[in-house]
Amino acid sequence: MPGGFCDAWEAPADAAVREAREELGLSVQLDRFVGMYIGEYYYQDERLPVLDCFWQASVVGGELTLDETEASEYAWLPLSEPPPMAFATQERALADLVAGRPGGRQ
Repeated sequence: MPGGFCDAWEAPADAAVREAREELGLSVQLDRFVGMYIGEYYYQDERLPVLDCFWQASVVGGELTLDETEASEYAWLPLSEPPPMAFATQERALADLVAGRPGGRQ
């Protein structure tokens, strides 16, 4: 699950496409919008609220090339059996995606 923060004035959908390109070297097409989830991020000893947006996407180009400053490995995994995620919002988004329900219910 590539991800990151929006740049100033950047639309979340544009950020999602950019992050996939930066982190994985892939061009993606955003498909189903999974939802928005209120999460948290720790920065400089402070707990900050964040609004995490998730899309299901299709690879449309590029060659998978891992950015080692962002991640140490990659794998294609079945949606029905994901490994533990780094953030609770990722867990909720995957559960909503697999169940086919609208996301963002908290």
